[in-house]
Amino acid sequence: MSKTNTLLIKTPEGILFSQLLAGPVTRFTAWIIDFTCILVITSAIGVVIGLLSIVSLGVAQAIQMILFFAISVCYSMILEWYWRGQTIGKRLLRLRVVDAQGLRLQFSQIVIRNLLRVIDALPMFYLVGGVASLLSRRAQRLGDFAANTVVIRNPKLAEPDLEQLLSGKYNSFREYPHLEARLRQRVSAAEAGLALQSLLRRDELEPQARVELFAEIAAHFRGKTEFPSEVTDGITDEQYVRNVVDVLYRTRATAKR
Repeated sequence: MSKTNTLLIKTPEGILFSQLLAGPVTRFTAWIIDFTCILVITSAIGVVIGLLSIVSLGVAQAIQMILFFAISVCYSMILEWYWRGQTIGKRLLRLRVVDAQGLRLQFSQIVIRNLLRVIDALPMFYLVGGVASLLSRRAQRLGDFAANTVVIRNPKLAEPDLEQLLSGKYNSFREYPHLEARLRQRVSAAEAGLALQSLLRRDELEPQARVELFAEIAAHFRGKTEFPSEVTDGITDEQYVRNVVDVLYRTRATAKR
């Protein structure tokens, strides 16, 4: 299979999302940062454990080794679950662990991929994992294969000019702030980006293709959160998507104007 730097995910509605895959070098850099954090935590605890060396040096060293292994595994498990696929290193480099099929990342997947770090790290400096990542079509190490996960990059995007894009367009969704909050909670960054790009590039489409595209996108977001019929009846699918983009991208201060 040919190697790719993009993860493509197709929703049941037929909408295609793409995510940039993280390469071995970027992932290794993130691991260096995380490894440094683990060393700092272990060293801090080691100061206390070191007091046991007065009684038995061998026992103190054994406890330190066990703690280092436990901390190195639990560190990634806890942070990847709490930060939805990110550790400190991944967060700094804008990386994230996701399910390979675009489904919600499960705790069992996080456990599996982190337990297999022991094998990926062999014989040193993640040589096994690095080779597997280089040979894999989606840059997966052995732990990713077993857990059916991939690591993606979320590059920082330029802030869109919403005033130009949405200026003068009344958004009836603002009358239901609780539903707006629910929509923001249920929509991923990739889905929000797709909606925004569809509006930015709408003039490039043929009329029929434009109508069909916005019909599919609007249907997708209607399935995320249902707004009352009195605010959705009578508006076009394109206006529906405009409303969604307004909800997802505007700051609270802007929305209150």
